[in-house]
Formats: sequence, structure tokens, C-alpha cells
Amino acid sequence: MLHVDPILAATSAPPPFTVGTVLTETRLDSWLALGLVLAAGLYLYGVYRLRLRGDRWPIARTLFFIGPGLGGIALVTVSGLHAYDTALLSVHMIQHMVLSMVAPIFLALGAPMTLALRTLPVGPRKRLLAIVHSRVARVYSFPLVAFAIFVVNPFVLYFSDLYRFTLEHAWAHELVHAHFIMTGCVFFWPLLGLDPLPGRWPYPARALLMLLSVPFHTVLGLTIMQSTTLFGGDWYPSLNLAWSDPWDDQVVAGGILWAGGEFVSVTMLAVLVVQWVKQSEREARRVDRELDRQEARERAADAAAT
Repeated sequence: MLHVDPILAATSAPPPFTVGTVLTETRLDSWLALGLVLAAGLYLYGVYRLRLRGDRWPIARTLFFIGPGLGGIALVTVSGLHAYDTALLSVHMIQHMVLSMVAPIFLALGAPMTLALRTLPVGPRKRLLAIVHSRVARVYSFPLVAFAIFVVNPFVLYFSDLYRFTLEHAWAHELVHAHFIMTGCVFFWPLLGLDPLPGRWPYPARALLMLLSVPFHTVLGLTIMQSTTLFGGDWYPSLNLAWSDPWDDQVVAGGILWAGGEFVSVTMLAVLVVQWVKQSEREARRVDRELDRQEARERAADAAAT
């Protein structure tokens, strides 16, 4: 049995989980909150620069990036939910789902890299392109590599002493949040994102990879629900929360990961299929226009010959 410092455990125990406490425990003093504000400001400034010179930027991209993208991250890290992420495994799993699956999808659909390439001066634009097309970017954005990172990371975190370490050290817990976001972006950006990335797979291969991610959440969620040991060792029992049972909460946590993961994966598979259909329609229109131009040139040539 791992020993827990009673003082540390006492300071980690929040009041009973209610809507009121979620609202009152909101904090705006974390580095992550500062990063969210900075990211939103830079994105909106880029949109403003485009409009100043008369260029258009789809409003849907801005809404995706600022709303469920950055807003989703804020919802689970800056709001009062953060007060329960080391007290309830179920809340941690909600954070896991939003940070690694929901928010990265909408960040990708916001196309921030494309926005940056259209607004940055020549020098910074060339440096950004060099990073995008670098060997490191090619490796990490390769779909199979991204898929492996996305699948393996949760098992390494939850089935080792690393998760207990993150409960005991706030900086490590914050680092895990950032890691979830980056892992999700690495996986979803090449599949669903609109930004120019090297080595992007065709839509059928992307759809297959998305489909393969569905069983992973089922396996991980069911494993957590059926586990005969508590995640985090005796951390959660040591909090002595009269309003929560660690065993019951762990079952809820596994259910959140199972159901939530399948829902997001299937929904995003549908989005990918829609993107595929639209891309096929654009390609068909392009071919039709080219055929029309070729036919017009042939008619003009025939008229000139006669």
C-alpha cells in the first residue's frame, strides 16, 4: 500500500461536487488560461488582418477554433472542474476526452496554420513552412505514428505509477493536460484538419484509421470499469470523501471513456465521410470545367479551320 501524506490529501479534497461549486471554483490564474487567451487573441488578430486587406475567412472556422476548440479546453481546465480532477477519476476522464478528442478536432477544423501562412510576413512564413515540412513534422504527422501515440499513451499513463505521480504533483498534472492536447492534435490534424500537412493520406485510408480507433476506447473503458484495483493506489480513498465512493466513481470513469470515445469516434468518422464526399464533388466540378474548356477550345479550332 502506497503511503499518502494526510496533509497533501486534505488539501486536495474539494467540497461536494455540485453545479454551484463548479462555477465558484473557476480559476483564471493558470498558465493554461494565459495560453488560451493568447491563442484566441492571435487567431482573432489574424482574421482581423485578413479582413483589413479585403480577404475572406470562413466564419465557421473561427467559431470552431474559438468555441469548442479553445472553449472546450477552458471548460475542463479553467472552470471549477479543475478542482475535482485529482479527487474524482470520472472528472479526470471527462478532461481526458475533451482535451484529447473533442478540442483537438475543432482546433484542426479552425485551420490556424493556414491562417498564419496567409497573414505572416515573408520571413516568419518561410520558417513556419520549414517547420511544417521538416523531417520531425513528417514523422509525427504520419497517420500510423500518430495513431500509435494516440492509442498507447493512455495505457502507459493509467497502468503505471505515472498516473499516481501526476496526482501528487500539480505541475505533472498540468503537463498531462498539455500532453493530451498535443496527442489529440497529432492524431486528428492529419485526418480531419484543413491545414497543409506533408504526406496526408487519401480519404478512404483516413476513414479506415478512424474506424480502427473505435475499439481502443471500448477496451480501455471496459478495462477500467472491471479493474479490481483502484487507479492511483490509495490516493482516492485517502481523501475520505463522504459524498463519493472511489470504486463507484471508477466504474463511472470507465463508462465515460467507453461511451464518450465511441460517440466521438463514430461522429468524426461521419464528418470524415462528409469531407470525402465534398472533396469528390469539388474534383468532379474541376474535371467538368476542364472538359468544358477543352470542348470550347476544340470548337474554336474547328471554327477557325472552316
